[in-house]
Amino acid sequence: MSNAVVDREVDSKKESRANEIKRLERREGWKRRLPILPALLFTIVVTQIPFLFTLFYSLTDWRIDKLEPRQFIGIDNYTSLTEESEKFFREAAWVSVQMTVMAVLFSLIVGTMLAILLDRKFFGQGFIRTLLITPFLVMPVVAGLMWKTQMLNFNFGIINWILNGLGQESVEFATRYPMGSVIVVLVWQWSPFMMLIVLAGLQGQDPSVLEAARVDGASTFGIFRQITFPQLRPFLELGTLLGAIYLIQVYDHIEVIVGGQPGANNLPFYIAQRSIGGGNRFGLASTYSIIVVIASIIIANIGLRVLSNLLEDDS
Repeated sequence: MSNAVVDREVDSKKESRANEIKRLERREGWKRRLPILPALLFTIVVTQIPFLFTLFYSLTDWRIDKLEPRQFIGIDNYTSLTEESEKFFREAAWVSVQMTVMAVLFSLIVGTMLAILLDRKFFGQGFIRTLLITPFLVMPVVAGLMWKTQMLNFNFGIINWILNGLGQESVEFATRYPMGSVIVVLVWQWSPFMMLIVLAGLQGQDPSVLEAARVDGASTFGIFRQITFPQLRPFLELGTLLGAIYLIQVYDHIEVIVGGQPGANNLPFYIAQRSIGGGNRFGLASTYSIIVVIASIIIANIGLRVLSNLLEDDS
């Protein structure tokens, strides 16, 4: 038997063995995926099908105040967003961007500082941690009512009581600073969420590495900047991503605290007003909803990119 024939047989056996290995890997892969397949299908049904219906409705002229069938108008709803009549939509979009960016940024900063304080042993640590987590567990409507009536109220709010004690006049925060009032409440409620994420990153550090840095004479700030902060990158990115996705959809706080005053009407509030709040233009409201989804993706990606660049420059 010639060497060429032997080589062909060896190659054939290798190929057959490789195909058998691939087949077994595929089978094992399906065995691992099969238990989660029902959950995956359920997730697709409850998330993607409503989204597809919303996408379809955004291409129609659907108004419930007219006894007429829905009319397919293509992308007319999208092109109308550039018209002068839709300036309030553009203003709401800009408010959403500002509110989301500032709320996420300040929540991340405050949450990081709180996590650093909790990342050490002291008496009552568990009790203090529970107290700090409490704001995140409060329902948004309750949080808005509490801040509006007890903290920001012009006549008997705690903040104005402090200002009066310092010789300053009372301020109607919800009227003079509507966006700032909402952002303060959002930061108060979402900082514990960021704190938990960052605290998980801090507690996942290798103590031996930190101890070696201290032995070498590194300062506390130097250890945090050179070792801890770069290791927190995935946790900070996760907090930014989740915060941007959730905070761009804020509605309850705006409805309760400022009640639709100009300067704090974001996209979700504007969409509600144009659909169930009196506009009754469900086709156009669906278009707005699609824009919110796109904006959420864009803001989250921009936030992650900026944060990644900052961490790379610091590391």
